[in-house]
Parts: sequence; C-alpha cells; structure tokens
Amino acid sequence: MFTGIVTATGRVQSASNATGVQRIVITPPNGFAAGIAVGASVAVDGVCLTVSAVAGNVLEFDVIAETLARTTLGERLAEGAPVNLERSAQLGDEIGGHLVSGHISTIGTVIAVETANGVHDLRLRVGRDWVTYVFEKGFVALDGISLTVGETWPETGEFRVHLIPETLTRTTISTRTPGDRLNVEIDAMTRATVETVTRIMEKQ
Repeated sequence: MFTGIVTATGRVQSASNATGVQRIVITPPNGFAAGIAVGASVAVDGVCLTVSAVAGNVLEFDVIAETLARTTLGERLAEGAPVNLERSAQLGDEIGGHLVSGHISTIGTVIAVETANGVHDLRLRVGRDWVTYVFEKGFVALDGISLTVGETWPETGEFRVHLIPETLTRTTISTRTPGDRLNVEIDAMTRATVETVTRIMEKQ
C-alpha cells in the first residue's frame, strides 16, 4: 500500500524489451533506494511495481504487457523522462494522503489547465462510467499523487483538482498540459460503496 504522498521524482535511465517483459531502469535521488531490497514495492507514477534489481542508487523493474496497456508507463519510458516515486508504506507510517494500492483504475486525459490569479487547476476527463466514483471533496490519485477533488461534471465525465505550490514543486504534475494522459486510481472504498448502493437500489 501507498499513501499518495510522492517522496521523490526519478529519471528513466533506460527501457528495454526482453521476452515480452519491459525492463525499466530508474535513477532516483540519492538516498531514496537505501534499504530497498529485491521484491520490494515502489509506486512509479502511481503504478505499483516490484523491484527486480538494485545496483547502488539505481532501481530496476520488470513490467508486463498488461501493465503497459492499462497505464501510461508505456508512453513515458524515454531516456531522462521524470517519474513520481513513492516507497511502500510501513506499519506505523503517517498516512498523509489516503490509502492507495498502486492498481490503476483508468487513464484520464487533461482537458484544461487553469493558472490565473495564482491558481493551478487541472480538469480531466475519465468518462461517465468512472466519474461515477469521483465526488467533490473526495479524493483520487493522479500519477500517484493523492489529490482532493474540487468539482465534478458527471454529464461529461470530467472533474477538477486544485494543486498547491508544494505539490507542483515536488512532483511531475506541473508539466502536464492539455492532451496529456495521467494514471488515475479511484479510492477503493468509494467505489465499493457506490457499487453496493447501486446493486441494492436495482433490486428494489
């Protein structure tokens, strides 16, 4: 599990295909990899990946075709590309964001970026089916970042998030522009509640 609080941004060092598996090599900031062992989980742009190898301060991951197809990782593997990183939470850690599994629900597309009067908002489209689970003042994870939902438009399948300067500084989200695609993880408890209520109402 993760908390949606990105602790570092790393750089893709290389990406190569071998027997249908993509090997991704990422260089995080100094100190990030300390204590990480093979088999540990790390969220890379919100996607839970298993560490396949550790070489000093360099981490390697094997990514299967299913993960590449269901996330944006396959689109961001150019050498030098920045990625958000978070180590898995440990028992007793502070949950500064919300509980995140690292299992991406869908991919959202940035529709608009609003930066007037010191405000930095992103408006995203996820489709009408997925926006059913997104509520104003609820939360979602975008590229692994825990964010509060500011407004929703169910009729168009869109929602807006507000970004504070700290988030813009510590993550890659400040670089996102209209047309960019982001990994979206819907809160599991919210989704389960909505689906349970829907099933009950359908039986009445």
